[in-house]
Amino acid sequence: MATPVGDQVATSLLGQAEAAWSRGDAETAVVLFERAAVAAERQGDLETRVAAVLGLARGQRYNLTPGRLPVHLHAAYEAATAPDARARLAAALARCWAYANEPRRAVPFSAEALASAEASGDQTLVADALDAALASHWGPDDLGMRRDWALRLDDAAAHLRDPESRLQAALWGLTVAWEVLDLPRMHRSMRALELVAEESLRARFFAASRRLPLELLRGNDSMARQLIEQAEDASAEAPIPDAYGVLLSMRGYAAYFTGDTEMCASVAALFEEYAAEHGVAAVRAESALLWLGAGRLDKVGETVGALSTEVLHELPKDSDWMLILQCVAETAIAVGNQEIAEKVVELLTPYAGRSVVNAGAVMWHGVTDDTLGRALELLGRPDEARRHLTAALATYERIGARWWRERLRRHLDTGEPPHASPDLRVAHLHPQPGGLWVVGGSGATFVLPRMRGLEHLHVLLSNPGIDIPALHLASRGVPVEQPGIEMLDDTARRAYRTRLAELDRELELTDDADLRSERDALLAHLAGATGLSGRERRTGGSSERARVAVRKAIISALARIAEQDPQLARHLHERVRTGHRCRYVPDTEHPLTWKLA
Repeated sequence: MATPVGDQVATSLLGQAEAAWSRGDAETAVVLFERAAVAAERQGDLETRVAAVLGLARGQRYNLTPGRLPVHLHAAYEAATAPDARARLAAALARCWAYANEPRRAVPFSAEALASAEASGDQTLVADALDAALASHWGPDDLGMRRDWALRLDDAAAHLRDPESRLQAALWGLTVAWEVLDLPRMHRSMRALELVAEESLRARFFAASRRLPLELLRGNDSMARQLIEQAEDASAEAPIPDAYGVLLSMRGYAAYFTGDTEMCASVAALFEEYAAEHGVAAVRAESALLWLGAGRLDKVGETVGALSTEVLHELPKDSDWMLILQCVAETAIAVGNQEIAEKVVELLTPYAGRSVVNAGAVMWHGVTDDTLGRALELLGRPDEARRHLTAALATYERIGARWWRERLRRHLDTGEPPHASPDLRVAHLHPQPGGLWVVGGSGATFVLPRMRGLEHLHVLLSNPGIDIPALHLASRGVPVEQPGIEMLDDTARRAYRTRLAELDRELELTDDADLRSERDALLAHLAGATGLSGRERRTGGSSERARVAVRKAIISALARIAEQDPQLARHLHERVRTGHRCRYVPDTEHPLTWKLA
């Protein structure tokens, strides 16, 4: 049977589009994908249409209005009946709206994609859906979910042949590690990215661009030119829709950290032009920062003025929210704009201690304590400022952020960090938005991921000197008591003893090794099932399981605290009692005030 001419046209266009994409010509590929989608729709070729619109989605650029892409995707999504096709289209729709800074529209599609992918059991599909879920939950309050999904994506992609899935897993792992400043995971994710780069040109671009902030963090400025060249070479051969913007950022920030004012001014002007043309607030905020690097305070003041307090108040809490506020804070401080500084302090204070990384981990922008401290100084609140600045300096010391540490030391006009040891008259242990916890002595707080042990400690610290049942802690206040189960009932116990008597009689007649082994095994089992004075032993009930679980959770939390603040961890280890009933015993000789909210 002959293939209709129309079908040949649609499939031919799709083949041409894939060929253009493979040779790195993303612009031509996008045009051909759209033509293939339209042709396939006219001829009723749903399979080709789905493949074409998914190809079209690959070419979307971040932070721009998506044009007709969501129309094509949604029409194909409504026409598709196969669960796998619908899952892929839902994931693509989620990414489409997330990249367009419309997370409210993205979330329902990401949820459907993930549910369908998990039901299918196809790990490539699961990895694609997890990537969409991460992109759809990129705001500052979604960090807890991102941590969980990034780990799941890493597991799902670990054994897949598809390099694109492993690339996305490494990128998300690196991004989230930057967000929580988990240095070991940052380096593991970076290494995973570089391994994928050995088999993928696209991954080679991402490996070079994401290596740059790590090298700048450590003060290896000499690596910048080489990494920019590597990324530029890879982008010439691989389809990277946002390559131009990323390369521009690499040049601009390398100049910012090395003091190249001429390059800062050049990139700032291009950023400013792009922001004006496309209405992208994040790029405008970054242009202000680069104008600061160029020493152009006139341009800094002009750009900050455009980002008024009303604009900042209405910013959507998407992937760029913290980046915009951090850049605006830096530049408002530089030009002494108290009105903007006050608004930034209001918005950023709930996120004190957070690491700021722009979308995709292209560049790191320090910690919020740094800008909060200097903004509070500008507002005439020195005591609050000092606490934030000391905490920021402690963070920069911990992670070896050389440029940031030296800049802050110069600002504080001292060669040593103030209050190098945290003040243990006041200590923090409380949750903050995004699934993180603020912990540490006042003036040297740090953040930890959400842990069950921190929640247990919070309850105990909130009720000093009071016994709290472990069951209450483990069940979060809604305990369901279940008794233990007998390990051996009376019938089994009598049968065991009868068999032991038989074995004793047989062994009196012959010293057989097999009989002796059986007897030893029976005795051991009976001993394990019998308590003191021959009482029956039961498996652990709810209370016993809770005791074990709470103890393990608190020990894990104390171990993480000890990595950052051994003195505070030692205090908690000595003052927290665990068991069936748990208690925090305050130190009356050296009283400690806890900040728990």
